[in-house]
Amino acid sequence: MMDKNIFVELLIQHQFKAVRSILDVMNEVDIASLLSELDDKELALAFRLISKDKAAEVFANMNNSMQTYLVEMFTEKELRELLDDLYMDDTVDLLEELPANLVTRILDTVSQSERNMINLLLNYPDDSAGSIMTTEYVGLRQSMTVEESMAHIKRTGIHKETIYTCYVTDKRKLIGIVTAKELMTSDDNAVISDLMETEIISVSTHTDKEEVAQLFRKYDLLAIPVLDAEGLMVGIVTFDDAMDVMVEEATEDITKMAAMSPSEQSYFETSVFSHAKHRIAWLLVLMFSATLTGTIITKYEDAFAAIPLLVSFIPMLMDTGGNCGSQSSTLIIRGIALNEIQFRDIFRVMFKEFRVSIIVGVVLALANGVRILIMYHDVSLALVIGLSLSVTIVISKLIGCMLPLLAKKVNLDPAIMAAPLITTMVDTCSILVYFNIATHVFAL
Repeated sequence: MMDKNIFVELLIQHQFKAVRSILDVMNEVDIASLLSELDDKELALAFRLISKDKAAEVFANMNNSMQTYLVEMFTEKELRELLDDLYMDDTVDLLEELPANLVTRILDTVSQSERNMINLLLNYPDDSAGSIMTTEYVGLRQSMTVEESMAHIKRTGIHKETIYTCYVTDKRKLIGIVTAKELMTSDDNAVISDLMETEIISVSTHTDKEEVAQLFRKYDLLAIPVLDAEGLMVGIVTFDDAMDVMVEEATEDITKMAAMSPSEQSYFETSVFSHAKHRIAWLLVLMFSATLTGTIITKYEDAFAAIPLLVSFIPMLMDTGGNCGSQSSTLIIRGIALNEIQFRDIFRVMFKEFRVSIIVGVVLALANGVRILIMYHDVSLALVIGLSLSVTIVISKLIGCMLPLLAKKVNLDPAIMAAPLITTMVDTCSILVYFNIATHVFAL
């Protein structure tokens, strides 16, 4: 990775030839990363030194604040050249993030046909395949020969997002696909209709984009065609866009599992106030729900007075129960995300987690029992803690596996039912179990 200080020094000294030579050998993603460390003035200067064939790709890999600044700085000619080189899906992504005045400026810059296409893509739901597809793909006719197809790709491929998979259409109806490898290894006189694959995996414009991403993972696709309500081909979703969806969904799940509201901005781009706002709501819910545990503990004050030592085991029981529940919920949420587990599997999952909890509970109970006998020489206390641990672990693992599946059933994100919420519920259950067992054993 290029050292930022050396790069900035070259810019300040106006050694533009040296800067260009550095940028020419760097990958577009690395250039975007390097430029993200520059201030606004240096950013504008450095971007103008990037070769034309790289500029659009670098721009597409920049964060929203950098893109917004550059669009404000560009002349009409520079903006026109950039938009000509940007793929349609990247242009739409840009417009979704820019302020309204800059969106208007861009729409005024593009042609009427491009504006119509942009408006069409912008009207698709945010979570649909239509919102992430590109309309730039290689279309072939089944009557074309390999030689004609290769000539067509050479003429038009530079403007397409991918040429590795070509789509055979008849009046916009998708009838087959053929790969670039197939074209390059076939006889020039071979006809496309004899080479094309007719078993096609496709999605509709309103297919959920997370489902589209899962198809890429399942079938190892490079691109997937998108059809409209009439079955006509309108675009493709490429692998890089599917990867963006996977990252977006994973980020959303991670934030929800940590009891925070998702944010589309990066950590440093998000203001302190926004960070606090995204965290406070769930923390308030969890804080007030935890008061139930405090109420239960208060109810057993007499038990504390009779055997004060009981209090010292509360944190261990609550933490163990919460950790066990979190383990189960994490595995189930992952299984749901990968389509390995469905709601119909709930009883199979519960039975499996029950057997796991029995083994885990017995091992932890025996380990704690031995520790208590060595430290306190109290068989009754060892029995209480051992039984409490075993029952708490069984309950927590069952709660941890059931809640994500129930959330999925009622169309909630399973990630909501993750560590913080499950821990709060398990804490209450573990205290109830603990003091009920203690009161019966010690007859308090």
